[in-house]
Formats: sequence, C-alpha cells, structure tokens
Amino acid sequence: MEHDAWFFLGIFVFIFLIWIAIGGPTRPISFTGPTLAQPQELGGGSYLQLPRSAFVVGGTNISLPGSSNGGGAIGTAGSKGSIPMLKGVSFGNSSIYSSGVSMSHYVSGAGSLDPRNEYLTISVAQDAGVPVDISGWTLMSEATGNAVVIPKGTEVPTSGIVNPVQDIVLSPGERVIIISGQSPIGASFRENKCIGYFSTFQNFSPSLPQNCPSPSDELSAFYGNGYIRDAACINYVNTLSRCQVALSPPVNVSGACQSFIVKYLNYNGCVDAHQSDADFEGTVWRVYLGRNNSMWRTKNEVVKLLDSKGNTVDAFTY
Repeated sequence: MEHDAWFFLGIFVFIFLIWIAIGGPTRPISFTGPTLAQPQELGGGSYLQLPRSAFVVGGTNISLPGSSNGGGAIGTAGSKGSIPMLKGVSFGNSSIYSSGVSMSHYVSGAGSLDPRNEYLTISVAQDAGVPVDISGWTLMSEATGNAVVIPKGTEVPTSGIVNPVQDIVLSPGERVIIISGQSPIGASFRENKCIGYFSTFQNFSPSLPQNCPSPSDELSAFYGNGYIRDAACINYVNTLSRCQVALSPPVNVSGACQSFIVKYLNYNGCVDAHQSDADFEGTVWRVYLGRNNSMWRTKNEVVKLLDSKGNTVDAFTY
C-alpha cells in the first residue's frame, strides 16, 4: 500500500512539472471563466463561456452591467454609467431595469418640515425600448430604514370625486415626480393639458405647468353663435390668465357669457372639452407617498430604488 501511494504521488508531481513547463498559470485559459461544450459537440467544437461577476469593483466606483454614457434599452447593454460607492452599503443585485431607469441624484427639499415640499424624480430613458410599470417598486433609505412602496395613480383625475387608480406605467422619455407628502387633490396623477387649473385652489411643489388653453381661444371655440357681438364678455375674458378659474363672473356680462365661464373655464370643463386632443396627455406623473413627515435626511443619506423583485434599479448618496 505504501509503495502504491508513492507511485501516485510521483505521477501528480510529474503532471505538475509538465504544466509549469508549458506555461502553467500564465496561459490565457487560466484567466477565462468555466466553459461547457455544446451538447452535440462534447469533447470538441465551439464552447459556451459562463458569465463572470456582474460587478467590476475598483477605485471609488461600482460599474453596473453594460454601463456606459447615455441610456440603453431595458435589459440590454448601455446604462447611466458608474455609480458612486455607497459609503460601505452594498448596492445589491442589479435590476434588469437599471440600464433604462434612473433617479435624479438629489432630493429637493430633503428633510422639509412639510413633506409635500420634498421630492425626487425617476426617469425612463428615451431609448429604453419598452414602457415600465413602477407601481409596486420601493424607495428606501439605507440610512434610516424608511421604505415606501410606490402606489398606483389616476391617469386623468376628475375634481370632486374619488378617482379610480391603476398602475403607473412610464413610456420611454417619461418621468415621475415622487413627493413624500399627501396629494393636494387626494390622488397621484398624470399631468395633462388642463392640470394647471388645480393651482387656483391648492399649492403644489414643484408648481404645476400653466399650459391650459387660453381663455380667449376657449371663448371663440365654445361660446356659440354671436359671441363676437358680446363685447363685454370678450373684454372680461381677455383679462383672465391661463388656468385661472373665474370664481365670481361679473354681473354685467350676459347670461350666455356666464354660462360659458362656468362650464369651460375650470378643470373639469377643460378636460371634457380637450380630453381627445392629441396634446392632452402629459409626459410627467406626480406620485405622492402619503407621509406626514419627511422621508429623507438632509445629509448622510443613501437613497435606493428597488424593483418589484427587490433588485436595485438605481442608488445614490448625499
């Protein structure tokens, strides 16, 4: 038995010496990942190389798979570039959405006493290729443990009712503003051509766009026959700004003028008149997390966006 053991040990030593003689650890094959022959060509032919580690760690950056300048289609090469080291906190498993979805790497109004003034944005790259459903994703503070699931929202809100909700789906080139506090209208919503009318009664941060149709254009389109002879109505409407609800129409204007003002120069009336317009739908959502206090620290914060499977879409520190 002892003789056999020395015999096999001698064989191993002999093989090791031959391996060193032909290049050993300096041969190129030593630096490749494991390989597997195609099933029909076992023992020869083309080989499949198994992927190596998804992350490249070095210096002060973590490079995500497919990272480069510019965007990239969801799940393919091309992403927002290297992400700063998260100060000792793991970035986590990279999401398939990380190449096409990104956050603004700052929180506006962080730590605000009024969480309605605290927000960040999430954007889908113009070349992402597919729409992205972000309802059910999670925003998380690694510093405090605060975590909130992104809720559903209302595509076209209606004033004065409880609005139905659906998943928030962002098309390529669209973005969402995530506000920590309560919604002034009781729902998360997509901006539209008429949304600025809500500013008459509520404050929004950031402020709503004032892109409503001009009151004078509405007058000429919807007053009806003979509007050009109603000089008092024309003069009054010309004093109104876009997206301004006329709370008290003057008593000296005609009944037809007052009916026009009440019906069209407000949010619901504008939606009824313009919902079929090609430019009605906006490209920005406003999503409210419904918190009564701030979500984010003023400094020493780690912000993460996780997809529905818990994988990291984007992260940043400040």
